[in-house]
Amino acid sequence: MHPPVKRGWFTAPLSLSAITALSIGIACATAAAQEIKLPSTLTVSAYDTGSSGFNMAVAIGKMLKDKHGVDLRVLPGGNDIARLSPVKSGRAAASAMGVGGYFAQEGVFEFGVREWGPQPLQLMLASTSCNGLSLGVAKDAGIKEIKDLKGKRVGFVVGSPALNQNALAVIAYAGLTRNDVKIVEFSNYGAMWKGLVNNEADAAFASTISGQARELDASPRGLLWPPAPGADKQAWERVQKVGPYFYPHQATCGAGGLSKENPVELPAYPYPIFMAYAKEDANTIYGLTKAMIVNYDDYKNGAPGADGLELKRQNLAWVLPYHPGAVKAIKEAGAWTPEAEKHNEALLKRQSVLAAAWKGYLDSKPPDDKDAFYKGWMAQRKDALVKAGLDPIFD
Repeated sequence: MHPPVKRGWFTAPLSLSAITALSIGIACATAAAQEIKLPSTLTVSAYDTGSSGFNMAVAIGKMLKDKHGVDLRVLPGGNDIARLSPVKSGRAAASAMGVGGYFAQEGVFEFGVREWGPQPLQLMLASTSCNGLSLGVAKDAGIKEIKDLKGKRVGFVVGSPALNQNALAVIAYAGLTRNDVKIVEFSNYGAMWKGLVNNEADAAFASTISGQARELDASPRGLLWPPAPGADKQAWERVQKVGPYFYPHQATCGAGGLSKENPVELPAYPYPIFMAYAKEDANTIYGLTKAMIVNYDDYKNGAPGADGLELKRQNLAWVLPYHPGAVKAIKEAGAWTPEAEKHNEALLKRQSVLAAAWKGYLDSKPPDDKDAFYKGWMAQRKDALVKAGLDPIFD
């Protein structure tokens, strides 16, 4: 896409070939804008204000306003339930989620309750950038390696299975469990990181590029990221048993002094993950996904990590299926493959199996007691997935 010609750029008349190329560029840009039809106002949810996911959503919002005249409202949510509730109810079209969207699909943890159950969430685009996602620790806490977290205070967020399970996956690298650390619960993600600044906790999960991590780094306590080298295969087996969506990644950007010259190998997964419900209008998801693809250059530098939304960085064989509207946009960009289609169909089958299992469980008049309800659901869930030849993953 060619930038608009500005007065003073040229000191000589344009050649015919230059005028032709410029006209073609302008025509292509206009055509792309015309193809993308979106409501005048859209709402999405994201992590708390200042989080990297929130900041990326705001950058995309600026692009949508500049390129398509769309006003994007970003609703901050302190936990996964808060982020998904407006999307489930139809008040928001999509959410910039973390891996909590995967737990929602599976109907586990906080989603294994009568009000929720398995959620048919589907992907648009996700960010894979230079950042890592791991436990950041206060420098003054005496923690250099993950094993040093034993007996330390680890932040948890009430109603946020993603953050909590992620923290447990990271400490599993050193063979630690929740019984080896002191869990400190907070009401939301922002409060958890304020807790580190205020010496109410020693470690919390975040993206290395989040505003909260930078705030701790700038505080008297300071920040560092204990490494999780991929060379330790047994340690990584333990991590992926708790969090199968993680992989080792060289983090080269973010708070705590991370850079290309000072990288640290940390756990990672795509974040934020833009997703919507299967019921969401395919034209809206198509338009939003396509706008993010064709206007990538207009927002990639708008927030740290936004460059990770580039189409070529998308994992088309991850743990959630893609929305039909997103598939259409990705196909038009030439990136969809037969392998991606096969994987997508398998994930849609999984969601169907989970939905049927959930309906069957509710029809069986399960107990009202929360713990008994969850135990019964997990047993029925496992049975249904095994019968379908699928891995339950969560017992």
